[in-house]
Amino acid sequence: MELKVFRDVLCGGGGCCAVQAEIPVETEILISDYLPQVFKVVKCFARPVVLQKQLQPGRLTLEGYIRCTVYYQGEEGAGLCQTEQKLPFHKVLELPDFPFAAWSALVEGQTEYINCRAVTPRRIEVRGAYSLAASVSTQAAAEAITALTGCGIQQRLAVLRGVRRAAVLDKLFAADGTVAFAQPPAAVLDISGSAAVTEVKLLAGKAVVKGQIQALCAWKSRDSAALQSQEAAIPFEQILDVEGLTEDCQCLCVAEPVGFALAEGENGAPAQLSATAMLHLRAWRPYELRCVADAFSTQCEVQCETAPLTAETLACTLDQTVEVNCSGPLPDQDTRLLACFASFGPVSIETRDQGPVLTARVLVTAFGQNSLDEIDSYDKAADLAIPLEGCPEGQLYPECWLSAVSVQASCAGGVLEVGVRVRAQGAVLGRHSLPCVSAVETGQPLAPADPDISLRVYYAQPGEALFDIARRFHVAPGQMLAANGLDPDAQTLAQACRLLVPGAPGN
Repeated sequence: MELKVFRDVLCGGGGCCAVQAEIPVETEILISDYLPQVFKVVKCFARPVVLQKQLQPGRLTLEGYIRCTVYYQGEEGAGLCQTEQKLPFHKVLELPDFPFAAWSALVEGQTEYINCRAVTPRRIEVRGAYSLAASVSTQAAAEAITALTGCGIQQRLAVLRGVRRAAVLDKLFAADGTVAFAQPPAAVLDISGSAAVTEVKLLAGKAVVKGQIQALCAWKSRDSAALQSQEAAIPFEQILDVEGLTEDCQCLCVAEPVGFALAEGENGAPAQLSATAMLHLRAWRPYELRCVADAFSTQCEVQCETAPLTAETLACTLDQTVEVNCSGPLPDQDTRLLACFASFGPVSIETRDQGPVLTARVLVTAFGQNSLDEIDSYDKAADLAIPLEGCPEGQLYPECWLSAVSVQASCAGGVLEVGVRVRAQGAVLGRHSLPCVSAVETGQPLAPADPDISLRVYYAQPGEALFDIARRFHVAPGQMLAANGLDPDAQTLAQACRLLVPGAPGN
């Protein structure tokens, strides 16, 4: 009788790697005529916005821009001012050459160094470098043996559970709204914000995403250099074309604001506020696949080769807001606080005593005016740590995005106190492997059973697998279970016992 082998294709875990690349930040920024001239450069920030990601064998191509923002002190009591410029980049990162059927790349980074100086009162020179960090994970097709029949074959099946990536989409979109100031602003120093997705509706090949962007404007009036703040809410709705998406997918969607633009309203009307945000959509489809973990025959010799099958799992999803605090002394105890911002370093997962923990570095930058009326910047750092409750330990990697919901800062007696409410959204993916039969060959027929022996007695020990005992005697596991009156679903023995082994081929 011929041995029949049934196979299926598994969408399993593929390659994983983390690569870094340095992007030069070199530009000259001209100060517009409507902005005050530069008295002193205070701080320069660089932040990447990745617009396109393309994975090919052996390389990851990134396209986007570095948003370079310079804060400076204006001349003649103009106070804190701001200007910015976008620096396009095209970067190819070399990767290991691994096959893939689906993939995702999370791109983060941090400033390596920035040198910023005023060449003239209307020209600023910026020189520095930004380090991009890309974490790439793929899924690859793998063949699995799901069943064996014929030749008296006996098999032990194992269930491999995982998820298949149904959709990975990063889309830049714009949303428009209004913001009403108490009086027309003389200057808007900065606009930052956070976003929340409130509804995701899945259709075949489409997703309808609704949410709101919460913007915070820092501005100055014409009769005062003091900064004021004004909030504005911008609702959005996006209809996305997503190939492979179905209604039964498990979906995650995060909106990340990357820029704002403000246009003055006419005839006393509210100002027009436009927000640009990146929408990150991830969708998975869970699966269960029964694979042959072990096999033997009651009729012939069988040679099995095993290899691990790796599945990617959705370990947990994350939408949590935590408070991070930091403090420290300032050089001048009479410093008057003007503004405070928060940025984040790359996200990682650490294994601690209490289990997996999502970690990141929070960098707080405060602007203050000292007793000499000069504006300086002060950097303070804190560590973000979010326990991933219910998340299994093992090989884990995050696809998470951090945003500052609010930044509260105070300065008294020369001591800066800052509290940042950080929202972490995303997913933590994991991988686990299961050894399964990858190839099987039949050999010589077994010797006939000894007609004088109808039963054998085997003294089993606690924890022994019934399948292993049956294989030793080349007896079908079901026959041995029936001969001993055991539960047909029994796998291992809880205690030592004497087993009756029905007549089997001779040895």
